[in-house]
Amino acid sequence: MSELKFATRLNSFSSGAHLYWPDLQGKPSVLQMIARAGTAKGLTHLDLNYPQHITNDISTMRQAIADAGLAVNGMQMRWDAPQFKIGAFTNPDAKIRREAIELTKRGIDAGREFGSTLMTLWMGQDGFDYCFQADYKKIWEDAVSAVREVADYAPDVDVSIEYKPNEPRAYSIFPNVTSCLLAVEEAGSPNLGITLDFAHVLFANEIPAYAAAMVARRSRLLGLDLNDGWGKRDDGLMAGSVNPRATLEFLWQMQRDGYKGAYYFDTFPDASGLDPVREAETNVLTVKRLLKLCDKLHENPALLDAISRQDAVSSQQIVNDIMLAKE
Repeated sequence: MSELKFATRLNSFSSGAHLYWPDLQGKPSVLQMIARAGTAKGLTHLDLNYPQHITNDISTMRQAIADAGLAVNGMQMRWDAPQFKIGAFTNPDAKIRREAIELTKRGIDAGREFGSTLMTLWMGQDGFDYCFQADYKKIWEDAVSAVREVADYAPDVDVSIEYKPNEPRAYSIFPNVTSCLLAVEEAGSPNLGITLDFAHVLFANEIPAYAAAMVARRSRLLGLDLNDGWGKRDDGLMAGSVNPRATLEFLWQMQRDGYKGAYYFDTFPDASGLDPVREAETNVLTVKRLLKLCDKLHENPALLDAISRQDAVSSQQIVNDIMLAKE
């Protein structure tokens, strides 16, 4: 377990700022959030949003992250400037598309300075809201072309597409695992892959373990966002809090397929006013316990036999004996 990487979103540590900084006026700075993240037991890494989190020179930030006992897992692109409102890679204005692509390349450069070789692309602005608004083939071609150019710019960096059905656009250009797999195949860059966000997968009406299996079959699982939700929106709840059995199957499937990346918590303690340090620590402990249960599943030939026969009754009994307290 000591070799596992546990990462989280830096913005989580703005939650309950008044509890940690009683005299703070306004929002905490990036450096303050980094310091607070360092107090979460078990946390080893952070992901940084680009360009929003680059508020100081990188050497200062790098030192602050090291002082907190952490490292950078990856960079997360955020095209939230006003000009990207109706699209970054799929914007109808070629100049704005070029700006989005070049900004992403700068994000990759920044990641290298932090020692990171992972760039995640959640293309929330790319999509459409109305019938007759977009030329579907054109925006698809623009999105795939941009992803290809970004990936080819940095062959030494893993570039990962993260999908979500909607929000902020009514319909996203990459809304599900199938569209992502097609995009990765069409782009053809060997360093491309996919990030699965557990709550996004539920939101897309997919089964997380099934999505992971399909990614392993046709591409590479480069990133994992652990959280939970009720499947109606991007809830960002604590890992395993709503769907523990599906979370266990998800982790088990990923391990079977050889996943070696970080366990990244994309949760929103700030939405519920939770203490982000305690929330992060709980996520770490939950996943460690679930991974121990995965070890028992790996060593269970009876489970594999039940699955081979699609015997749901036997498989549920076996998993129950592992997950649930016995009488």
